[in-house]
Amino acid sequence: MEGGASDASISSPLLQAATAPPQLPSYSLPPSLFMPEDILFCIDTGPESRTEMRVAGPKGRGVTRLDAIKQALLLFTHSKLTMCTDHRFAFSSLGKTFSWVKREFTNDVKSVTEVVRILTVPETPVEGADITKLFEVANFEAKRSNAQGRLFRVVLIYCRSSTQPKHRWPVNQKTFSMDAVYLHDKPGPDNCPQKVYDALVDAVEHVSQYEGYVFESGQGLTRVLFRHMCVLLSHPAQRCMQDDLDVPRSIVKRAPPVGGEGTPSEESMIISS
Repeated sequence: MEGGASDASISSPLLQAATAPPQLPSYSLPPSLFMPEDILFCIDTGPESRTEMRVAGPKGRGVTRLDAIKQALLLFTHSKLTMCTDHRFAFSSLGKTFSWVKREFTNDVKSVTEVVRILTVPETPVEGADITKLFEVANFEAKRSNAQGRLFRVVLIYCRSSTQPKHRWPVNQKTFSMDAVYLHDKPGPDNCPQKVYDALVDAVEHVSQYEGYVFESGQGLTRVLFRHMCVLLSHPAQRCMQDDLDVPRSIVKRAPPVGGEGTPSEESMIISS
């Protein structure tokens, strides 16, 4: 019809509503002052820290969990200082109980590297894992950090597949935040990694002032450990709940090659460390 618009050019309100993209719920973070972090690493130095990862090092040398942890610590500290040079780090170990490796908090890269390199696993066997003293030290240091306008965080890296960490700590005393990374063996008759993981989750929920993350891996891949440490770069006061965490996102799967052979899975890929 002359002078009239065609039906294809007419957009009704119902059609617009049907084709409009869905509205996602808005997200807002309450405004607050940025607080640089004092981060206390507590590294498990029990015998299971000597367990070899699935990836070989230079010249075929085996890479132990402790070797991979050292690399992950350097990755974390360098990356964190790139974000903000005001963050500081201290180091401790967990045998039967907590002990200091370097008590003074520092943001000096050279000093951090030297401390990480001297981390070792003692030859003597270790029975039990009491983290009560870790919490006592963290509570004391957190009060000092908070007085300086800083946030205190504990990052526990745990490697025992059959020993659950124990503690005696009041539930209403939350002065610091806590994360945990758990490297373990596959479940078997001689170990109980699920119970250990549950104990770590309970400990983090028991003491953490802000949202604490607990990550685990029984794959023996350095890449998985590094991925977890990268997520822990997030500031505790700026996090979503771990249940809502969707990073890192999986890369879209590529079509298999013409020969019909699929791409190698993450577990079968060899990554040079």
